[in-house]
This record gives sequence, C-alpha cells and structure tokens, in this order.
Amino acid sequence: MNGRGAPRRTGGFAGAFGKGRVEAFSDGVMAVAITLLVLDLRVPEPGGTGGLGHRLAALWPNYLAYVISFVAIGILWINHHTMLRRLRDVDHSVLVLNLLLLLCIVVLPFTTALLSSYLVEEDGGRLAAVVYAGSFLVTSAVFLALQFHILAHRRRLLREPLTGAERRTILRRAAAAPPAYLVAGGLGLVTPYLTLAVCVAMGLFYLAAPPR
Repeated sequence: MNGRGAPRRTGGFAGAFGKGRVEAFSDGVMAVAITLLVLDLRVPEPGGTGGLGHRLAALWPNYLAYVISFVAIGILWINHHTMLRRLRDVDHSVLVLNLLLLLCIVVLPFTTALLSSYLVEEDGGRLAAVVYAGSFLVTSAVFLALQFHILAHRRRLLREPLTGAERRTILRRAAAAPPAYLVAGGLGLVTPYLTLAVCVAMGLFYLAAPPR
C-alpha cells in the first residue's frame, strides 16, 4: 500500500496490473467450461428398444460433439496461455477483452449440447450447426481482437519486444479461424456434417501448428 492507501501497481506505468489473477481466473473458467461438456454424455436409461450397446452407439453425436469441443477449448487454453506468457502486466482494456473472451467460451457447452441433440434431426439440425459454428466464430474473433489489441496497441505490456514479422505471424495464425468458422456456418445450411468436418479440420490444423 502507498501512503494514500491505494494498492501499488505491479507494472512500470500507470494503469498496469499483475497478470497472476487473470491467469488463475481464466484457467478456472476454461476448466469449468471444458468439464461441463461431459454433462451431455448421458447414461442411457435401462429398458427401451435394443440393448445397452445399441443405446450407447445411438449417442455417437454426443461423443463426436464432445471431442470436437473439448479439443477446441483445449486449443484456446493453449493459445491463451501462450498469449499471457508474452505479457509482463495487463491493463483495464486487456481485462475487459479477456472477460469477453471467457463469456464466449462458457457458452460453448450449450452450443455443443444443442448440436449433439439436433444433429440427426431433420428439423433443427442445420440451425443447430449454424449456431455451433457461430459460437466458435464469435469466440475466435474475440480472441483475434485481444491478440491484435495487445500486439498493436499495448506493446508496452509485453515482457520482451517482438519484431514486426513475429507480430504478423501471431496475428495470421489467429486470423485463420474466424473465416473458417464463417464457412462452417454457411455449410451448415447445406448439412450439419459439413460444419463438423470444418471444425475437425480446424482442430487438426491448430494441433499440428505449435502456438506462437
């Protein structure tokens, strides 16, 4: 505390805050979101038509949507960790954008459950796919905005300076996601399976390319 009772700033300039609580809070929110995905894997009720194996197999849309969304949130966590690792401090604008990103992430278990419930339905399957792709579109766009804001307008927060080429590489990697999910949403109007195919391709792309 200083002489006036105000908390000390951890950064070397006014408005800077330590990033430890941001990391802890963000990790906690993402952990909850990724855990909530499993709630859509329901245990089949005893009885009914077919055996247990048949009823388990009938839940394949739930399994598929679970894996895709788990990988997607996991990739977001990896890239978010990499982004924060580059920072020495955060400021109010970064906190607000990060909070908006977390708001988007915690919606993903709902859109995942929506898609898995309607994937094989004639009525609603396409709309569910569009909503699912749209949730990833918005999330990836907010993540891109956060990356751009830090690298273009808050370079003083970086732990070490980055060259122009390094900043462009980071932003190009983040910028690949929003157009892809926009295409995925459009293809969902044709069939939801094309939406899933694009989402799988995006997951494989980001898993194969190490975060920067």
